[in-house]
Amino acid sequence: MKESDSFYIINREEWKELNKNKKMMLTDIEVEALRSLNDNVSVTDVKEIYLPILEILNKYIKHYHERQCEIKRFLSKPQKKDPYIIGIAGSVAVGKSTLARFLQAMMARAYPDQKVSLITTDGFLFPNEVLKENNILNRKGFPESYDMHRLISFMGDVKSGRRNIEVPLYSHRLYDIVPDEFEVIDQPDILIVEGINVLQLPANEKIFVSDFFDFSFYVDAEPHKIENWYLERFGLLLKTAFKDPSNYYYPYAIGDKKEAFEMARNVWKTINLKNLEEYILPTRFRADMILHKTTEHFIDQLLLKKH
Repeated sequence: MKESDSFYIINREEWKELNKNKKMMLTDIEVEALRSLNDNVSVTDVKEIYLPILEILNKYIKHYHERQCEIKRFLSKPQKKDPYIIGIAGSVAVGKSTLARFLQAMMARAYPDQKVSLITTDGFLFPNEVLKENNILNRKGFPESYDMHRLISFMGDVKSGRRNIEVPLYSHRLYDIVPDEFEVIDQPDILIVEGINVLQLPANEKIFVSDFFDFSFYVDAEPHKIENWYLERFGLLLKTAFKDPSNYYYPYAIGDKKEAFEMARNVWKTINLKNLEEYILPTRFRADMILHKTTEHFIDQLLLKKH
């Protein structure tokens, strides 16, 4: 089956023409604050790419709530709005976090009377101590390194409207779960869930995390380009880590830079690339929209699933 059989394939020049009347929602300063460490998103990118995406989402959300109302009316159930859940998948360092933060900020502006929350699935990684006990610390990020039962239970709790759900906090500075610290998700109207694993079928579970999604994105790029962005980000992390001995990257920041980058390249090749090829990339066509990037910030093609 060809991509064109399942997706509308739209290049950037066509896509930006969809934004004819929408006014810019974010300032240069806000764009700067939202983008990731080495993801050079501009105001132009927001106007040409993200605003049409927001318009697409608006149509999906509207139809979702209309359908839910009709079904509840038919079943004589209370007319309570169910949360709309958006998933964002893709490789490490491909720009998922930037997309998630921009969507949260823009949707909060577009729906000022609704609560728009964001979580990453990093919080559902097993603590390093557990990974060491199971001899899988070197497979951190692979499916078995996540507490998928807890993640799926969380998704069910959000959909059912449970209040004050605690989500473990993950620190990239510590490279570990932060003990006894949580983020609280309290009945969001819209929830954005970002993570490398959100479109995968978890082991020993009967359902996908994505079964709870109402719309999903996959951020795509050529692996060799993602490797370059990963190494660029690693270099930027080293520039700040040398000031903090508690930082996971501190030993690399104060040590030999050549050895540090050799380590990073090995991590990419043996862990991140392997995870991408075996577990992440095969889920790409489960997404409702695929964003294809040619540089760390430039999206040149969008694929929207035909429903």
